[in-house]
Amino acid sequence: MRPLDPRLMRYARSTRGFLIAAVLLGVVTALLVILQARALSSVIVDVTANGLGFSEVRGLVIAVAALLAARAALAWLTEIAAFRSSAAVKEELRTAALAHALALGPQGPAGTDPAGVTTLVTRGVDALDAYFSRYLPQLMLAVIVPITVLLTMLGQDILSTVIVAITIPLIPLFMILIGMYTKSRVDRQWKTLAVLSGHFLDLVAGLPTLKIFGRAKSQAEAIAAVGDRYRMSTMGVLRVSFLSSLALELLATLSVALVAVSVGLRLAEGQIAFGVALFVLLLAPEAYLPIRLVGQHFHAAAEGLGAAERIFAILETPLPTSGTAPMPAGAVTIEVDHLGHTYAGSDDPALAPTSFTVAPGSITALVGLSGGGKSTLLNVLLGFLTPTTGDVRVSGGSLADIRTEDWRASIGWVPQSPVLVAADLTDNPTIAQVVRLGAPEVTDVKIRMALADAGIGEEIAALPLGIETTLNADGTGLSRGQQQRIAIARALVRSPRVLLLDEPSAALDTDSEDAVVTAVRNAAVRGCTVIVVAHRPALVEIADQVVRVGAEIHA
Repeated sequence: MRPLDPRLMRYARSTRGFLIAAVLLGVVTALLVILQARALSSVIVDVTANGLGFSEVRGLVIAVAALLAARAALAWLTEIAAFRSSAAVKEELRTAALAHALALGPQGPAGTDPAGVTTLVTRGVDALDAYFSRYLPQLMLAVIVPITVLLTMLGQDILSTVIVAITIPLIPLFMILIGMYTKSRVDRQWKTLAVLSGHFLDLVAGLPTLKIFGRAKSQAEAIAAVGDRYRMSTMGVLRVSFLSSLALELLATLSVALVAVSVGLRLAEGQIAFGVALFVLLLAPEAYLPIRLVGQHFHAAAEGLGAAERIFAILETPLPTSGTAPMPAGAVTIEVDHLGHTYAGSDDPALAPTSFTVAPGSITALVGLSGGGKSTLLNVLLGFLTPTTGDVRVSGGSLADIRTEDWRASIGWVPQSPVLVAADLTDNPTIAQVVRLGAPEVTDVKIRMALADAGIGEEIAALPLGIETTLNADGTGLSRGQQQRIAIARALVRSPRVLLLDEPSAALDTDSEDAVVTAVRNAAVRGCTVIVVAHRPALVEIADQVVRVGAEIHA
């Protein structure tokens, strides 16, 4: 875990301005430290050694007070700048990480670990406050102040300068050793938090089912157990933080004591002037203080640094490549030529080489056992995966050469478990807002036509508010068949040239399935190129061709 990750400046440009400000404030702080030590030592020498009264040293006393006030004001300014910079950086990282995770699609972290991504861009990014407000400014001071103090001491007392120069590196050395141990603790804390988030998300999603089968209480016990693990890992991090602070304080105290003993013995023997000795003794602790505080603040910032590492991992994940050619005009013919895919780190192909051709106005049903690669094939067609072998040709040209945004604009996509949301993520969207997702310009008339084509138009029209009826979160309150048909209407309202459906009739009753089958058949009649993953006979029966995925049989 690096003290200052250069990727932070690359992905959050606000960091650069803050670092420049921190360096300038650090230089001013170092000068104030030296001036304060000089003024304070002069006051003490004038009063104790020269016998001057208060009226004669009043100017120096005022100067010391002014310098103390200036250091306090400077610390306040540094903290204000740090918090403002932190807010800007957090906004940049949140936006970039969330946009990149969504661009990676269902195969990226947003699809495979939604709870982890949610925790990362909320609780995780917030942990950067301690990094910016405490650790980073102190890191700048830990570089500038000790160097300035050593150069000043060098002109006063060479032996004390050598002692400080030798003992100062011991503090970073111990910080590195403690930091290596802390990193494993912080990683364990984050993993436990990710497990807790994922478990809680799954529990909320499946709560109705658990309640029906009387298993809700047992899951509450499981969450309590994971929560205890998170509490224990957090307390472990805090314990290391407190103990390391004690070790660094002890080391700094012993180092200052060495300087004090050396100066005291030479002062007693008359080898060093009282004013110089006092000035050196006042400066020595200031050389160790910034480095010691860096060690203390590191632990407070460790959680934020750990979150930043995970954000950088998301941002550095390469996006699927996009071509530059425009989408061909007219009806779409899709040719899948020995298409195969193997996920990174796996020896077994997720999709065995598969070949078939889909003509405009026809329906192709993909069938096969679960895990055979049907969803992988759809993810390749959607542009979320780059195939390991083979190619997809669209109206004679390679899909890899077509601009991804143009290709997706021509697709109507219905997943197996659609989520009914509005483009602005309104908590309780209307049916019209849900159907307009991806097509904000469509009129109410076209929305009603799409709902009618999906076989749910009459049901929606019978509602008191019609298409302006408000839906609960994720469409709860509607039947599964109603949700599925609204999702189909959302796909049809875009007038797609290609329609991709992943088991659209799964878990539907007979009437809802008949409506879905009719909607799919009507889309093909209008010239749409339809590919549907099907397990139930009703969709297979209307298909013009059936492709068995996961076997050596190709259509």
